[in-house]
This record gives sequence, C-alpha cells and structure tokens, in this order.
Amino acid sequence: MFDPVIAPSGTLLGLLQRGRGDGTLHALTAPRHEALAALDHCVLNDPRHDWQVENRSLYYARLYLDLNGGLGEIERHLFDSEDVLDTEDSRTGLALAVLGHLASYGRHDALKLLRDYARSGANWAWALDELALRDDDAHLRALAAPVLARFPADAEGGAELAAAVRDAYEPRPWRLWEEDPRPEIGARVRAAREQGSFDRWQRQMRPSGPRPGWSVQAVLDWAQEGLDRGAVLHVPAARCLSAVAGPEDRPQIIEAARDGSDGARGTALRYLADAQDPAVLDLIEHAVESPSRAVADAALEAFERMRSTAAVERARRWAYRPDALGAAAGRVLACRGGAQDSKPVLAALREAVRGEGPDAPTLWSLVDGAGRLGIACAAPVLRHVYRETASSQLRGRAARALAATDPSFAVGFAVECLWDCEESTREVAARHAETGDARVVNRLRRLAADPAEEDEVQTAVRSRIGPDAPAV
Repeated sequence: MFDPVIAPSGTLLGLLQRGRGDGTLHALTAPRHEALAALDHCVLNDPRHDWQVENRSLYYARLYLDLNGGLGEIERHLFDSEDVLDTEDSRTGLALAVLGHLASYGRHDALKLLRDYARSGANWAWALDELALRDDDAHLRALAAPVLARFPADAEGGAELAAAVRDAYEPRPWRLWEEDPRPEIGARVRAAREQGSFDRWQRQMRPSGPRPGWSVQAVLDWAQEGLDRGAVLHVPAARCLSAVAGPEDRPQIIEAARDGSDGARGTALRYLADAQDPAVLDLIEHAVESPSRAVADAALEAFERMRSTAAVERARRWAYRPDALGAAAGRVLACRGGAQDSKPVLAALREAVRGEGPDAPTLWSLVDGAGRLGIACAAPVLRHVYRETASSQLRGRAARALAATDPSFAVGFAVECLWDCEESTREVAARHAETGDARVVNRLRRLAADPAEEDEVQTAVRSRIGPDAPAV
C-alpha cells in the first residue's frame, strides 16, 4: 500500500483525513454535497498511515449520520471489479468498519451491504466479523453456505478453511455454523476447528529458534544467521542470552558488543543495556559510529530502553550532539529527565519539527516529554504539531501535552477535540473543555448518551455533567 496523499490542514478534506474535530464541525456548515464528497473520499481512500493503531471508522460513521449521507459510493467501491484484483485489507477495511458502526446505529442499508459483501466480496472475513457483532442468528446462519463454498472440498481447501476458522477475529458465526445439522456445513466446520487446534498444538510442540542449554556463542551466531536472512533477531537473542549467560561470560559478550558481527553486536548491546552493565554506555557511543545501520540502530534502541540514573546522566551529556545519538538522548530526557532537562527537550522538539516535519517518529516521545515536564514555552510548537500532523495518535499526544502547558487549551483545541476521531483525545477534551460554550455542553450530553462511545470517554463526561459533577 502506498502512503496516502494528505490534503493541507486548512481544507475540509485535510481536516477529515486527519480525523480532527474541526473536520466534523466544518463539514456540518459546508454545502452538503461538498461535505459528502470529502467524506466519501476519506472512506474509500483510507488516509491513515497505520490503520492498526489509528481510528477513523466511528468518526466517519457519525458524520454520515449527521449529514444523512447515502451509501452509494461505498457500495460501488466494494463491488467494483478491482475488488478481485486488490484483496488487501487496506482497500476495503475502513469502508466495512464504517458500515459496521452505521449498522449499530440502526442503518439497515449498511447491514444489507455487509451481508451482500460477505457473500461475494474478497475481504469477506472482515465483513463477517462486523456482522458477528451486529447481526441476528438467522441471517448469520444464512451466510454459512456461500462462505463455505469459497473453500474447495479437498485437502488444500480444508487447510484454508481450518486457517480461516482458527484466525477469525469474531468466532460467533463459526460457532453457529458448527450447530448446523447439514453435514456439508456443521460437520465441515467442526472438522476445520479440530484441525486448527491440532495445527496450533503441532506448532507449540515444534518451536523454532534457540533452546535452553545453548552456549553464548551459539546464540550470537544464531542472531547473525538471522540477519543474513534479513531477519533482525537481536531482541529475542538477547532474551536467550539472559537465560544462558553467566558472570563468567561477560568478557565474551563485551567483546562481541565491541567487535563482533553485526548480529552479535546488536544482541550483546541489547543484553548489556537490559542488564545495566556499567560498560554498556561507552559501547553504545562506540557502536553508533559504526558504518552498519543495523548496529547503530540496535545501539540507539538499547540506549533508549535504559532507565538507570547513569543513562539519564549520559543523556544530558549527549543531548547537544548534532547526530542520531543526540536525538536519542533528547528522547531519553523527555521520558525520564527532570525539570532541569526542559531546555534540551524543548530544543530537541523544535529541531525535530524544523528538520523532519510534524510527522517525525521522534516527536512522539518529545511531545509526551513536553507535557510531562510542563514546558510552557513548548505550547506554540505543540499547537503546530496538533494542527499539521497526519497522525491522529500523535495529535492526541499533542492535545494531552497542551492540556498541561497551554492555559488556552480549555477554550481552544479542547472544544474541537470533543469531536476527534480518537477516543483518548475525546477523553482529554471531556475532562478539560470549558463548559461555558453551549456546543461543549450539548456535545458532552450526546457523548454520554451514545452507546457506541468508549467507557473511558463516558466516565470523563459523567465527571463533568453527572449528579456529582460541578454545576454546568
């Protein structure tokens, strides 16, 4: 999947792609056809950089309800001929999840689309999972025959069916089908479930990788063999070293960290960092100068995991370095530094935004650190990250940091955050938004009454408008 093209943050499309609360508020005041066109574009062209951690489906479903939007574009997208050619979840997953939420809100047209797609669509398993949460038993039982027809009645088809049953996110349909008296349905699904359980047992009986009793050198060799195959194994290999290495092996491990093969160096550095070995910080400083990217990355990763006082003190020395180790030191101070570290953390935050933009991975730790340390001078940079980042997760972190650093947050960004796509961001807004704004009170009441809203958000809402809350 290609990275999505994100429109500028000041446009309606850009706001909706980012999942910002202002996207909903602007869509409700824009011409309806323009708002629906932008909404359809987002649902049919997933704007998330990582669909596994970012939320959009409930956000878009709510906007379809508010706009009374039709589902014609979603239907054309699902049943397009491209569905046969592009079977990746990223093509249809967001649209199916939106339909699932709409079905929960009582949209029968969404429920019908999910049923039809489960019968004939390439991403039928996702549609079936959505139906498992929302459809009745009778309609789920009716899907048994068309779903099972996808799997030929031979050994290969049986193995594919066993994998589908084993990997199903929601088991309810399969359990219903097991009860079917027809042998081509019930008996076949029961056999597939038993086969899946047997396959899992076989995998557990034949684990791959190192075994207890291996020598230190054997573990280091295994890590290098994995790197030669393109598999980065220094993390599991370091855990194996913890099981097999003793005090007498320390010189060998330190030597591997200094001059070993790339796989061995990464493994040894990770092991020594986790053990808080006094020699590891010097070894990390040496390793980041390595021409091998694998070794340098392993060294930085090992350093950022360290929580000792010595690691924080070394981070204070390294924070002003103009290289990757200096950037890692800034992140360590953001996560574990004290009030005296506000200046280098702020400098690292500004440099990251200036040099890498509002979506830089390093910003996650630095934004959290600015909030944790209460760096008021960071508020302008945090506002910029909030507005511009395409990551709804990073925007939520910026919102939490602004709540701790920006006195205007309660009457500013906190208001729009009540409509944000991320439940954690809505929770922050519910705790901080100024209730003197009529929109805030109405939105809090709507969130409290919405059965699709997350428990944490509703708990925060009740703390503001419940019987024991301060008067609104």
